[in-house]
Amino acid sequence: MSTSSSRTAAAVRSLADDVRGRSDEQLRALVRRRPDLARPAPSDLTSLAARASTRASVQRALDGLDRGHLQVLEALVVSGDPVDLATTAKLLGRSARSLDGFVRELWDRAFLWRSSDGQHVVRAVSEVLGPHPAGLGPGIADLRGSTPAWMGSPEALDSVIASAPPDARSILDKLTWGPPIGTLSPGGPMAAAGAWLLSHQLIGALSGDHVVLPREVALRLRGDRLNLETALTAPQLTVTAHEQSSVDAAAGGQASELLGLVDELAADWGPRPPRVLRAGGLSVRDFKHLAAILDVDPAQAAFVVETAYAAGLLADDGSLEPVWAPTPGYDEWQQRPSAHRWVRLGREWLASGRAPHLVGTVPAGGGSPINALSGDVVYPPMRQLRGDVLTELAALPEGRAPDLGALGDRIGWRRPMRRAEIIEAVTAAVLREAEWLGITGRGALSTAGRLLFDATAGAAAAEEAMSAHLPSPVEHVLLQADLTAVAPGRLEGSLAQFMRLVADVESRGGATVYRFSPASVRRGLDAGWSSAQVLTALQDASRTPVPQPLEYLVGDVARRHGQTRVGSVSAYIRSDDSMVLDTMLADRGLAALQLRRVAPTVVVSPAHTMVVLEMLRENGFAPVAESTDGGVMVPPVSHHRTPARRSPASPTLTSVVDDELTETLVSALRAGEESAAYELAHAQSQPGPRLPSTEPAVALALLREASADSLGVWIGYADADGRTTRILFYPRRIEGGRAYGSVEGSNVERAFSIHRITGAAVS
Repeated sequence: MSTSSSRTAAAVRSLADDVRGRSDEQLRALVRRRPDLARPAPSDLTSLAARASTRASVQRALDGLDRGHLQVLEALVVSGDPVDLATTAKLLGRSARSLDGFVRELWDRAFLWRSSDGQHVVRAVSEVLGPHPAGLGPGIADLRGSTPAWMGSPEALDSVIASAPPDARSILDKLTWGPPIGTLSPGGPMAAAGAWLLSHQLIGALSGDHVVLPREVALRLRGDRLNLETALTAPQLTVTAHEQSSVDAAAGGQASELLGLVDELAADWGPRPPRVLRAGGLSVRDFKHLAAILDVDPAQAAFVVETAYAAGLLADDGSLEPVWAPTPGYDEWQQRPSAHRWVRLGREWLASGRAPHLVGTVPAGGGSPINALSGDVVYPPMRQLRGDVLTELAALPEGRAPDLGALGDRIGWRRPMRRAEIIEAVTAAVLREAEWLGITGRGALSTAGRLLFDATAGAAAAEEAMSAHLPSPVEHVLLQADLTAVAPGRLEGSLAQFMRLVADVESRGGATVYRFSPASVRRGLDAGWSSAQVLTALQDASRTPVPQPLEYLVGDVARRHGQTRVGSVSAYIRSDDSMVLDTMLADRGLAALQLRRVAPTVVVSPAHTMVVLEMLRENGFAPVAESTDGGVMVPPVSHHRTPARRSPASPTLTSVVDDELTETLVSALRAGEESAAYELAHAQSQPGPRLPSTEPAVALALLREASADSLGVWIGYADADGRTTRILFYPRRIEGGRAYGSVEGSNVERAFSIHRITGAAVS
């Protein structure tokens, strides 16, 4: 039970008082709507309120508002302080009663606080919205100059506007819907029109060539409306209906295709891993090669590689010359049932903060195109926007596919603080990637995709739903005389690996077409297969006989395979006396060097040159090191150093506040409030002010409030020697981690570091 539930509105002087007067359920609602307030857990309700009034927290909370709530909040800011609900309703063209739910929701989120004289918008909200909410400039009272004759009379203002010359009226029209500030050159073609507007005080001068449209004039030009279009409710979606069975079938085919593409990626990068760029990521050349191997466009190739990376199936191997390669986790994942593999990819895609659609694009600030697997692909809002798109799909009836444009408009309404072009690009990318993944089919959410997105449903339910629609794997191919093989379905296991080894994928679809070529057959022979083994494996896998052209191809490649050999050595031993080399080859003490004669006077070894030198000297020989030009080389003394280590990337954490955490937090806040009340009561029985320990966020919020209201604040301040003194401080401005102002009894400006303030309380 709240210990402060009896607090009256008359006692509320700030957001902190308002928060302390809320019930436990209202506090739980606040924390659920603004989860950043719970991490780290504040010590008491005062700290919670101070954190809720910081600019960073308010900015984060405003990002979560839809356009309807944001327009109401802007109207509340414009209406004045305390807010005027009648003016707010007039600005939005709605009745005051229809806005009750919006205002209550804004209060629940601590954008407003209530007192005896009405409701007030938290000061940080106005700071985040900027000096021109809804594109409006400052009021006429905030501009230097005399009060205009039309002030207070809408009819008089209308008359002055109606008498404006055409050029003057065009200036007003350009400034009406914002931004309210414009440039007007004194010697320009519009100078006379600007002079007329200035003389009638329809615009105000900010500087020699900058003018501003006063708020009262703008609102009158807008017809006393705040927005060109009031959008308190979400726009309707245009949908196309499909049978859910066809949606699930299409999704199953896409999921099967993705699993095959990931296997193709691992099969190509396993033996030939591409290098990691010095700046991180995958080179453009390697990325183009991957797209060609997978036979997909670059956008889908980026999605495949980024999804596999997010799922932990491939990674930077961390070596001295790092490469991108499949992880041991891939081998385990590859052996699991197909539906389980799909769920793993889907879940990691949903939780990923990476944006594959950015690959190949140029950053807003300019520079080189973004590489796949680089840090530039990280886009933290991606998870939130992806969730918004899928939430809209999940809210539709089964089999309904939304129109892309209408869905983009709806997501834009959900996230009005995001730029429209970003919303359009992300919405299109999420729909495209969801289709490739099999979460959607034919544009509608599949049954398995709906279960995967539903946090209350288990992974087993999604696996079961997807397994029913994954095409059954086949265990045979059809060999044809034109050196192709047709797999009439999805291949799995050893047969899939074998076909990828000895043939190249020519086309995909319901059936996969493989083409045999000298290069592909040679690839199999390079892997250790003999021509007889290749032909036998093909005969066992095919429902048709092995065609004669294919037999000839395998035989011809096998005859020429291995005629020229290439090996590697680390050191050679050269001597004009062949008897010395004979002695070395016969010496058992040198067996570890694995010496092999390649010419009468040359012996080679896979061991390092320095190792060969040392062992030869230990066994009674007297060799010297030879340079590349045949001269004697004195080897340098080397000092071993450990290879450079890469710092692991910090995972992006998602703030999630469940019911259990919320309940625990509110109980702890109540206990902290009781402790603070006891300290305050104890302080009143002692001479002089006693200041309880205060978090920096709380102290900063109190100083900002006191600076705005010209109030004094008692602060406890620790000096360089660790001594704490109590000071009655009158802050004037807060910047750079310092508070500037004067102390009681002095007009000299002083500065106090925020981190040295141990406690604060309004005087």
